[in-house]
Amino acid sequence: MGKVAFLFSGQGAQHPGMGAELCAREAAAKEVFDEFEGLMPGLQHLCFEGTKEELTRTENTQPAVFSLDLAAARALVARGVKPSCVAGFSLGEIAALTFAGAFGQTDGFRLVRHRGELMAQAGQENPGGMRAVVKLPAQKVEELAAQAGAWPVNYNSAQQTVVAGRPDALAQLDSLVRAAKGRSLKLAVSGAFHSPLMASATEGLRAWLATTPPKAADPQVWANATASPYPDDPAQMADLLARQASSPVRWQQTIEGMAAQGVDTFVEVGPGQTLTKLVGRIVPDVVALPCETPEQLDAVLAQVQRS
Repeated sequence: MGKVAFLFSGQGAQHPGMGAELCAREAAAKEVFDEFEGLMPGLQHLCFEGTKEELTRTENTQPAVFSLDLAAARALVARGVKPSCVAGFSLGEIAALTFAGAFGQTDGFRLVRHRGELMAQAGQENPGGMRAVVKLPAQKVEELAAQAGAWPVNYNSAQQTVVAGRPDALAQLDSLVRAAKGRSLKLAVSGAFHSPLMASATEGLRAWLATTPPKAADPQVWANATASPYPDDPAQMADLLARQASSPVRWQQTIEGMAAQGVDTFVEVGPGQTLTKLVGRIVPDVVALPCETPEQLDAVLAQVQRS
């Protein structure tokens, strides 16, 4: 039998009604939302009944997605599914670290709220956006981004690289991508996340983590910035996590590294199926399943039992 990994969803996967069905059936999921409701009154209404516009605001998106990520993971553990390692996409990395005990749940929630506020502020101070570039290899996207004055920030798969930058740079990138026979897709985000334009967010996180440092994680957590497991040293962990906000997400390399260590079942915990689909493109010979709804949780349990 191979290994199971949990993948914690990131920003962009949020949608109205998320988490309502899971919390109605799974006590472990409801406990997570009940705890966080006390820290952010109105959180459950935001997730279960909020509008798309409300959920898209970065300062709302990050705690909302974090909550469902952790709720889905706790529900699986309560049903007997324990991962050998975990990773999270962008803000999902905070949920992954919290799940693995690097932070207590309360501190993890406070951290993700602060991170959302810092990144929203950085986006206002340094306006920018993001483009998903498809049908071109990463090396070519890197060349075009450099020409446009933008930055590759998410290495999602062999044929999808996300670029962040200022509006004028992204407009130039769009033209360059078209000329190279690729496609440039505008993402519905409020900033140039994981780029140097988020430097102030990194500094804000560094200050927060100096007062609330992480602890060694168990299970192993793979880092976005390095595509390798987090070290055990709290100072090194804090530095790596602070840098994550303004560093690229090396997702393709992360999934390839996990698979090379024997992971053959990837479970996306949280809203949507973005990471599930990416795993299928990166390592198509493994099993990848989403876990947001009760029905999806049941499918994961059935798969694990068969394995």
